[in-house]
Amino acid sequence: MTEVVSAPAHWRTIDFISDLHLQASQPATFAAWQHYMAHTPADALFILGDLFEVWVGDDIVNMATDPEAAFARQCQAILNATAQRLTIYFMHGNRDFLLGPSFAQACGMTLLPDPSVLDFSNQRWLLSHGDELCTDDVDYQQFRQQVRSSTWQTSFLSKPLSERQTIAHSLRTQSESRKSSGASYADVDDPMALQWLSQTQTTTLIHGHTHHPADHHLGTVQGQTLRRMVLSDWDAQAFPPRLEVLRLTRNTPPERLRV
Repeated sequence: MTEVVSAPAHWRTIDFISDLHLQASQPATFAAWQHYMAHTPADALFILGDLFEVWVGDDIVNMATDPEAAFARQCQAILNATAQRLTIYFMHGNRDFLLGPSFAQACGMTLLPDPSVLDFSNQRWLLSHGDELCTDDVDYQQFRQQVRSSTWQTSFLSKPLSERQTIAHSLRTQSESRKSSGASYADVDDPMALQWLSQTQTTTLIHGHTHHPADHHLGTVQGQTLRRMVLSDWDAQAFPPRLEVLRLTRNTPPERLRV
């Protein structure tokens, strides 16, 4: 059964972000995120996956001399400080699916299964990272099924940190090579998205993953418009910079805002 988050009456504003791919080598994007986290007026923030470029296990924050550990601790401090004044939910992406309960707890975040439903402003919103819906990418779906299994994750997390980092670096290199080759990536399968909307009695799907922000009309059922809203990735070095938040405010149409 799909988990439902029922927004309390005092929530007026909810923000959604995804695909920030935070990493120490991209300080401008990190700085933009840090500024946003300190200044958002939202009552709740939903991070719909790929907050981090890579996550090799929650124990990274305990590695005193590792440069990636120092960056992880910085991010933890920012998340924890933000969680003191608003509610933060985190949903796994394809890059940070190993982010576990110990790190989430240290950050003050609540982990959400994919998909989940948000009940807010007299509407039910379906939330997902979106990668599971890209069914035409058969190779990725096979990889996803493998790495999301508890057996694979237990085996991977039992390896030394240095070995996990080497494996993660190799996977990132393969991904970047595919991007630079011009290979096309599968988009969300709309029939499957419609099936999810029907099963969860929702009318709007909010997701990330594809890095193609847009609002897609999926049809009309019993007078209700069905749609999927795609979140933007973040890149402060792009021209113009891609630093977008999707914001819901009670009794107001969704807004796309640049931070």
